[in-house]
Amino acid sequence: MLKVLIPTLMLVPTAWMTPHKWLWPTTLMHSLLIALASFLWLLSAAETGWSSLNFYMATDSLSTPLLVLTCWLLPLMILASQNHTASEPLNRQRMYLTLLTSLQVFLILAFGATEIIMFYVMFEATLIPTLILITRWGNQTERLNAGIYFLFYTLAGSLPLLVALLLLQNSTGTLSLLTIQYSDPVELSSYAHKLWWAGCLLAFLVKMPLYGVHLWLPKAHVEAPIAGSMILAAVLLKLGGYGMMRMVVMLEPLTKELSYPFIVFALWGVIMTGSICLRQTDLKSLIAYSSVSHMGLVVGGILIQTPWGFSGALILMIAHGLASSALFCLANTSYERTHSRTMLLARGLQMVLPLMAAWWFIASLANLALPPLPNLMGELMIITSLFNWSWWTIILTGAGTLITASYSLYMFLLSQRGPLPAHIIALDPSHTREHLLMALHLLPLILLILKPELIWGWAS
Repeated sequence: MLKVLIPTLMLVPTAWMTPHKWLWPTTLMHSLLIALASFLWLLSAAETGWSSLNFYMATDSLSTPLLVLTCWLLPLMILASQNHTASEPLNRQRMYLTLLTSLQVFLILAFGATEIIMFYVMFEATLIPTLILITRWGNQTERLNAGIYFLFYTLAGSLPLLVALLLLQNSTGTLSLLTIQYSDPVELSSYAHKLWWAGCLLAFLVKMPLYGVHLWLPKAHVEAPIAGSMILAAVLLKLGGYGMMRMVVMLEPLTKELSYPFIVFALWGVIMTGSICLRQTDLKSLIAYSSVSHMGLVVGGILIQTPWGFSGALILMIAHGLASSALFCLANTSYERTHSRTMLLARGLQMVLPLMAAWWFIASLANLALPPLPNLMGELMIITSLFNWSWWTIILTGAGTLITASYSLYMFLLSQRGPLPAHIIALDPSHTREHLLMALHLLPLILLILKPELIWGWAS
């Protein structure tokens, strides 16, 4: 654990002490080395049980893929932010890098925690850097509104979780993930117990987000700078799924009936947010709503609690993290050139930037779950396990996949194909930095086809 955590902490003095000329290359190199070191966790992930253990931090096959994804994203965020922060004062650039680093530290501590309270504290701590990123580096004036939405939705959801955890500590005497799975399941009979169950899951459902409490997500995504969007889509949403997988195991006898409304909301959300995507004019907003739709499947897969559902949820979380982060980077590259996120104003870009259009094509296909990409593995496992649970769900999930394909193709065709608008005259060419960024997103996604055991989780 420390071989990743200490170098990550040392990124902060690095960012403040490096001379201006070397600031971005140094931090990029440093964070890439951390990402490469984190791959060592994958060595022991194939076996079940916990490894790299001490009292506070440990990894198992559920948290390892998410930890590696977290470490992999920091160099990518630094690569993506280099251009649009270049004109800022030096201290603000250093502060920006410090915030990204602090986010990574909190996320490593959250995914690696063995105590649920430590997980909870880190889960909350990620709010602060994200909030500063949105409100301080966002583009439009609505960013303060978006920050307030983001803060209050997440806080209102997670305060009941704290009470629920204290109750759990009271009844079982421990909150350690290593031992709590062996304690007797709590007999949940009364009305208060059902409230306790809801309190345990509500925070994670808001974070996922479940359809109905998802309104903060499109706002936060549209207003955040590129690094904010990337970390939000790729890792912060996955905190919700990870927390649910950890908690649902303990809420055993009660989940069977109480999870029905949530599964219904999640699957209905897949269709609804997909349909919303078909009417979007704003590129980032479309990608943000597509995240809600994919996470709806993940919620369904986790709540029916079958090995297939869990595995599918984990695979889809990792695959969606890479694919949607890639889409946000692409949206950012076109925004930096055309200064507009409205798809009708910045279309036909394939004529000018043909290689970027190839990246767009691969990322869109990854988003609509093209075989044999991990996105499809995850979706198929979740859809199959949901169908096995109740065959009515095939209507919702089937319609959902159809709509997903429609809006992904709509996004690709509208932004890349067709005639170039007359007002686009002088565009920058695409840079090597951007191609490297896209390659580092999509190559892991393609390589995971060859070894999906790395992200299977417990089912391996």
